[in-house]
Amino acid sequence: MLTLFSIIILSYLVGSIPTGLIIGKAVKGIDIRNFGSSSTGGTNVSRLLGWKFGLLVIILDAIKGAIAVIFIARLYYLGSMPFENPTPFDDFTFVQIIAGMSAVIGHIWTIFAQFRGGKGIATVLGFLVSLITIEALFAFGIFLLVVTISRYVSLGSIIAAISVPIILVIRATVFHIEIPGYNIILPFVIFVAVLVIYTHRKNIDRLFSGKEKRFSFKKKIKIT
Repeated sequence: MLTLFSIIILSYLVGSIPTGLIIGKAVKGIDIRNFGSSSTGGTNVSRLLGWKFGLLVIILDAIKGAIAVIFIARLYYLGSMPFENPTPFDDFTFVQIIAGMSAVIGHIWTIFAQFRGGKGIATVLGFLVSLITIEALFAFGIFLLVVTISRYVSLGSIIAAISVPIILVIRATVFHIEIPGYNIILPFVIFVAVLVIYTHRKNIDRLFSGKEKRFSFKKKIKIT
C-alpha cells in the first residue's frame, strides 16, 4: 500500500509543478492567473507572453504526464499491488493509469498554487501518448485541425478529448483491431473526456455566448 501511495503522491506533486506560473514570474514578474483566462496553461501563457513561451509551457506540462507514467510508476516494482487488480491490464499498466491521472489532477488542482492550475490538456496528452499512442496522436491531429479552422483552442481541446473514446471504439469495432484492455480503457478515456469538459465549462459558456477569444500567434494581451 505504501508503494502505491508514494506513486500517487509523487505523480500528483510532479503534475502540480506550476510551469506556467513559474515562467510568468520569470519572464514578466507576474502571476499569470491574474490575467487573461486566469489559467496557468499554455494557451493563456501564449496570449500573455507570446507563442514561444506558450509552447514551452505545453511541452513541459506534457512531460509531467509522461514522467508520471514512464518513470514514477516504475516504483511499483519495489513493492506489490495492495489489492486485486480489477482490470484486464497487467498490474504495472494499471499503476501507470493511476500515476497519469494523479499527475493530471495535480496539474488542475496544484498544491503549489492554491489549487488553481491549468485545464489538464497537455498533461493528459503526455500520459495518454504513453499508453494509447495511436488514439492520442489522432486526437492531437484533430485538435490541430479544429484550432487551425476555428482558432478556438478550447473548442479544439474539447473535441480532441471527446474524439479519443470515439477513435478507440472505431478501431476496435469497425476495423476489428485488438486493443489490450479495451473494456477498461474505454470507460477510462470517457472519464478523461468528461474531466476535460468540466475544466472547460466556462469556455463552453463563452463559446455559446460568442465571447470566447480566438487564438492568435501575433496578438498578445496587454499586461498592465
